[in-house]
Amino acid sequence: MTVHPSLQPAIDAWTHSIEAISELVTPLVEGEWNRATDCPGWSVRDVVSHVIGFECELLGDPRPIHSLPRDLYHVTSEFARYVEVQVDVRRCHTAPEMTSELEYTIIRRSRQLRNETRDPETVIRGPLGEHTLSRTLTTRVLDVWVHEQDLRRALGKPGNLDSPGAVITRDVFLKALPGVVAKKAQAPANSAVVVDVTGPLEFMRTVRVDAEGNGKLDASVSLGPAVTLSLDWETYLRRAAGRARPEALADKVKIDGDRPLAEAILANFAVTP
Repeated sequence: MTVHPSLQPAIDAWTHSIEAISELVTPLVEGEWNRATDCPGWSVRDVVSHVIGFECELLGDPRPIHSLPRDLYHVTSEFARYVEVQVDVRRCHTAPEMTSELEYTIIRRSRQLRNETRDPETVIRGPLGEHTLSRTLTTRVLDVWVHEQDLRRALGKPGNLDSPGAVITRDVFLKALPGVVAKKAQAPANSAVVVDVTGPLEFMRTVRVDAEGNGKLDASVSLGPAVTLSLDWETYLRRAAGRARPEALADKVKIDGDRPLAEAILANFAVTP
């Protein structure tokens, strides 16, 4: 048996993004590893440590036995504590140690994924609990690509906003959009909300809310929507990934229509931890 065809796009996107991370950080000097990112409390080193740690857990490596310091004020939940262990244990690692571990982890995970023969619906255990193999790989693409973009912003090296990882991440974000509009922001029944995104990844989607208050995503244009949100793809990413508060992006989002509803949508826009 070989890799199931439905898994190959996610594997390819993961490979593209994690190799891009490796290319970004390999030439960095020691001080650049300490640059702050949009992830609260995390430096460039910390983001790379997080990526390495999750991939190692999917390889079946034992988790580090490590006690966290008490002054990590960005750690505010049990899940955050779980994630932070893989990060904090590497805070003393040098640049060569980081790049060599990342490279070795990529080699090992790439081999594991090349030899993957399980059905996409096989339930596996990972850092985020038990999920299907297909969902786990999609989540890894989103996580790695979003962190690639965190690193690019921190290092001033933009790129790959239209890569395979970007497309998969967009689709995950859009899948969550009806729930954001209809349930979290409580858009009125029988209304429509349009999101118009420009930039390297350009798309327009309408969320239609039915009489029962359920939202459905639609690629067609809506006449007379309650709200139209116009923004560029990187702004969409930063808000959907929880990297920036709505007020910090106010000058990058154009609102037409019901402003209180638009603000409620933007306030609930983040769909990742």
